[in-house]
Amino acid sequence: MTNFNETRKQSRCWMIRILLLVTLGFLMAQSKAYGQSNRVLNAYTSDLLQQSIELAEKAWDAQTMLLRRPLGSDAGHAQIYMVRESSWYALGLLERDAPGDRQRAVGIIDAVLKQQYTTPGVRWYGTFRRSPEEPMPSTSAKMWSGYDPNWREFIGTTFAVILIEFPGRVPNQLAQRMETAIECAIQGEIDEKRLRPTYSNIALMYGFLWDYAAVHGHRAPWRQAADQWCEQVYRRYKQYGAFDEYNSPTYYGVDLYGLALWRSYGSTQSMHTKGQEMEAGLWRSIATFYSPALRNLSGPFDRTYGMDMQSYVSLLGVWLSTVQAPGQAPLPAIALDTDHVADFWFIPHIAILGARIPDDAMRKLEQLSGEHLQRSQITEKRTATAWIGKDLIYGGEITQKTKATEPENQFSPATIQWRTPSGKIGWMRVVESPAIDAVADKEGLSIAANGALRIRLFAAGLRAEDIRASSWELPGLRVKVKCDAKSFKTEPAGAALDLVYEGMTAMRLKIEKVAISANASPQVAVITQ
Repeated sequence: MTNFNETRKQSRCWMIRILLLVTLGFLMAQSKAYGQSNRVLNAYTSDLLQQSIELAEKAWDAQTMLLRRPLGSDAGHAQIYMVRESSWYALGLLERDAPGDRQRAVGIIDAVLKQQYTTPGVRWYGTFRRSPEEPMPSTSAKMWSGYDPNWREFIGTTFAVILIEFPGRVPNQLAQRMETAIECAIQGEIDEKRLRPTYSNIALMYGFLWDYAAVHGHRAPWRQAADQWCEQVYRRYKQYGAFDEYNSPTYYGVDLYGLALWRSYGSTQSMHTKGQEMEAGLWRSIATFYSPALRNLSGPFDRTYGMDMQSYVSLLGVWLSTVQAPGQAPLPAIALDTDHVADFWFIPHIAILGARIPDDAMRKLEQLSGEHLQRSQITEKRTATAWIGKDLIYGGEITQKTKATEPENQFSPATIQWRTPSGKIGWMRVVESPAIDAVADKEGLSIAANGALRIRLFAAGLRAEDIRASSWELPGLRVKVKCDAKSFKTEPAGAALDLVYEGMTAMRLKIEKVAISANASPQVAVITQ
């Protein structure tokens, strides 16, 4: 009797083991079939994903199936609806997969697909309208004003992520239309011949999308061309361990996305390895220029939309918000009128791909290891220099006088950011200059440019009467100026103040942090370096 019972117990154990193995195999198969849809998000990412979707719901229009443009998204566009960002919302809905989410996502994707330019032979073939109100480009249409070619990559990669991660959540017919749209986008990019490996953020997305289209479309020539493109982008990066679009709070976020696509979905081990290597290198570069106390990346900025990551939505800030607590991450309070709030709808991509930050970089992002001077080569002729302190950071870019700047081109070759007595960030940036060289050292900035230099200042409590050609008395900061300019004037620039030095060739800014003593009246200051 005892042997019989033991045999029954053993049989029962084996049956349980077999059932567990079958269940595990089923779950693994499901995980493989549906990408990483069963992932477990950390608390920060899960909360951000939900916030992103809920905010999009407030902007979603049931009639057009698209998102309305929020007031703070981009003041440069007058169109009401947003095509690219609507595709991001669709991805978020499929990721959340609550009741009704699939149906809404399918409607949005259909609406986005209808905005693609599908007539071969035109320069904008394969890209998408930025808004359904945007007129059909004319034969004389110029890139950026008449159409945006980058929507091929932004929307195309979003479609690819959906098809990889959630193939069972969209109807087969719609999935086929999305595959066709991707092929159309790649063909349009090939035909237009406008992309270069130096256009970092778009080049990285394009490399993945081309590889994806080649594999899924069984196109051997595309596969070879995509491999060659990715190798060119990689070799360009490897020259100096930097991307040409250097130090950009927004476009670094797109770079990280493109690299995550390479390391997660690339069709070859080489693509995975290159993506991982460049991704880790980029995070280490970011950490070197980052001040955890100020929650800001130091300049110089090759491209920037703002000077304080706590006052507008930057994609780098969004990435960091998935691994840092709300009080630590560089992200403002989110509402529909937040500056550049539309980038907050990019969170579904980041939630799916995940931030992979090397441990040494993460430590620097969490706590400043010590004040330091940073010098990094960007290209043959360009070098970024920066001083990274606790409550003061500044930077300058040496360009061998090959780059000029103006308000529209986003290049900020000389910058200062500091904490003011109010606790807010104050900043300075050169917004307009002829070809320029700027160098940061432990005591300040040296600037060389032949002509007029326009400098923009912003700080809570800033007063025009405290600004002179030879000195700037700023809230929490004192700058002594030596300059050979022929004339000087100040001009209001909204909430900021512009300083114009005409006919200059050389300028020296000695930067001194001014700390208000806790036991002194506001007029008594202590100079700290």
